[in-house]
Amino acid sequence: MLRLAMPIYVELLTAVVAVGLIDLLWVSPLGEGAIAAVTVATTTEYLAYGLFLAVPTGVTVLIGRRDGRAPLAPVIRTGWLLWAVFAVVITVPGVLLREPLAALFTDDAGLTASYLLISLGGLPVYLAQTIVDGTLKGRGDTRRPMRHALICNALVVVLDPLLIYGLGLGVRGAALATVLARALTLAVALHALARPASPEPAPGLVVGDVLKTGLPMSGDFLARAVVGMVLVDLVASFGTAELAGYGIGQKIMLAGVMLFYALRQAALIRTARSEPTGSPLRLGLLAGAVVALALNAVAVPVASLFGGDPAAAVSFLRWMTLYLIPFGALIAVGGVLQASGRGSRLLAATLAGFGVQLPLAYVLSAWLGVTGVWLSMAAGAAVSLVLSLAGGPAPRGCGPWRARGRAPRSTRTAAGPPSGR
Repeated sequence: MLRLAMPIYVELLTAVVAVGLIDLLWVSPLGEGAIAAVTVATTTEYLAYGLFLAVPTGVTVLIGRRDGRAPLAPVIRTGWLLWAVFAVVITVPGVLLREPLAALFTDDAGLTASYLLISLGGLPVYLAQTIVDGTLKGRGDTRRPMRHALICNALVVVLDPLLIYGLGLGVRGAALATVLARALTLAVALHALARPASPEPAPGLVVGDVLKTGLPMSGDFLARAVVGMVLVDLVASFGTAELAGYGIGQKIMLAGVMLFYALRQAALIRTARSEPTGSPLRLGLLAGAVVALALNAVAVPVASLFGGDPAAAVSFLRWMTLYLIPFGALIAVGGVLQASGRGSRLLAATLAGFGVQLPLAYVLSAWLGVTGVWLSMAAGAAVSLVLSLAGGPAPRGCGPWRARGRAPRSTRTAAGPPSGR
């Protein structure tokens, strides 16, 4: 499963982390207003992606289940229909409300709003890329989504200085560079998606199946975003130094956490395709331990790169050892639960964990200071993991520990590529 997961890890690291960091790097000489604009836009984009996440997740799972067994065209067609609907529902209000949205987060609302006009206006391109990559992953192809992410990052590296400084567009040039890079990458990706059409007709849509399969993943993502905002407010009550350390530590930790999400996607793909997953539980626990050890090893030198006193960030990363091990297992096991039709169990376990974590954060922080917040995170992750594993008997061959081997193709689809490929 690691062979499938590593390209996903590179993709997530470059698509989720690198683009925002590249933009921040290039706009930082323009001042705090420019940095704030990129930060707000990145946060807004994450939330928009969380709302849409149900669609590419559902597409990946259903294509994996159907590949070699039933026509794929209804799933792909449904994915693009839902993309069109969500693109309008998310983008139009975002663009129209960009000024009050910017005013919520920054004093320089005009600059941030102008950035949001471009970044939110280009959001349909980003969402379309997730449909393409989700389709490829459903077919068991994780290398081309990785290449797409690398192409996009390379284009941003070239276009950012050209548009920001070469054409004098300032911070708006960063937004335009990202949208253009994504549009060019999408053109490449759509070419990769094209396959000879099967003569077998494949009418119909599977809207309900796609949304039912993917919505728990969206719920999980959005719940984590909301809890993250609550924790920011709580940590801020302990002072600027602790809040800055938390922010720096989170950025450093994100590079390791992406490995967990890569394992989740790999487990999701293999389970949907009825391919063996080995033991996602043990692999997630091992990944959590490895990431925790790595972060402890690099905590001081990496945190020092951000300037100032690294003590708060280093302390955060040290305490995260208790959190990362159960969290890594929870995320890895979640891929099996999601793909085997038990995403609601995963979402319920996540919400229950947060139901323990948040009250505990306030109680323990009143006693232990900010360390109590870090301990509450570990407790919440452990509760979620236990509940995700104890939710009742799993479907035959599809437990979070192992999944059965791939079933043979039906005689109807074995003769040639399935429709829609």
